[in-house]
Amino acid sequence: MSRIAYFGPRGTFTEQAARTFGDAEFVAVDTVPLVLAAVRTGEVDAGCVPVENSVEGAVTATMDSLAEDEPLFAVGEAILPVRFSILTRPGVKAEDVKTVASHPHALAQVRYWVSENLPNAVPVATTSTASAAVRVNEGEFDAAVSAPVAVMHYPLHELATDVADVDTAVTRFLLLRKPGNLPQPTGRDRTSLAVIIAHDEPGSLANTLSELALRGINLTRIESRPLRGQFGEYRFYLDLDGHIAEQRVGDALAALHRNSRQVRFLGSYPKADESTSDAPARATDADYEAAAEWLAKVREGL
Repeated sequence: MSRIAYFGPRGTFTEQAARTFGDAEFVAVDTVPLVLAAVRTGEVDAGCVPVENSVEGAVTATMDSLAEDEPLFAVGEAILPVRFSILTRPGVKAEDVKTVASHPHALAQVRYWVSENLPNAVPVATTSTASAAVRVNEGEFDAAVSAPVAVMHYPLHELATDVADVDTAVTRFLLLRKPGNLPQPTGRDRTSLAVIIAHDEPGSLANTLSELALRGINLTRIESRPLRGQFGEYRFYLDLDGHIAEQRVGDALAALHRNSRQVRFLGSYPKADESTSDAPARATDADYEAAAEWLAKVREGL
């Protein structure tokens, strides 16, 4: 049985996401960088980490860890609705709660609910939603904003359930493995990249994006993160529709590699929402093959 590390401890949304990828031995790891380190060293077969939230944006620890050290490839994704449980020790009432703890992203997604329902509580940041539950159980804090699954692991009381300031909030998670065989194209795929553009050239970001537009590739996400120790320079994270096995995507990635300072391929994998990523007219593999045949004949003087 394969081993999948996830951003723990037990009882996080990441554990819930990891379990959507099938039967495995699930290993809780304290931080996102340590999850990826466990994959890189071969301690586990794969790692599951959060990458973005629809309310709070990118999970920077994941982005930075993917861009550094040995490459890892995303081979799958999961998208979970984010609804929280407020956990306390048995007997604790809302008016008794003086501290409410959770991961900063979770606290940000329930700030209005907390202000209205726990008016005496001071928010306290922890490394994960589940670690907040652990520390409430140990008596350090009064309440935890946690994933619903946490109540299965810790002897706590649900003061409230189905809590969220934004009803439609979701978080996206990636399943990561060491480089090897990629998932086969499905027609509903996503490709992820980390790109350092040629900063000293005017219009370099526009030129990078035009390589995608010219080939009919839909860009679904772009985020930037500063390069460490290089003020004013950034790494861009791109998600785009399509699979690297498709000629239009491969052609675009080759162009990016030729014109950028650095391109790191982060994976091509099936999209969790199952939306299609079909190539537009005149950009299918058949169109590319026909164009290549025509060019070969012209070069041969035929």
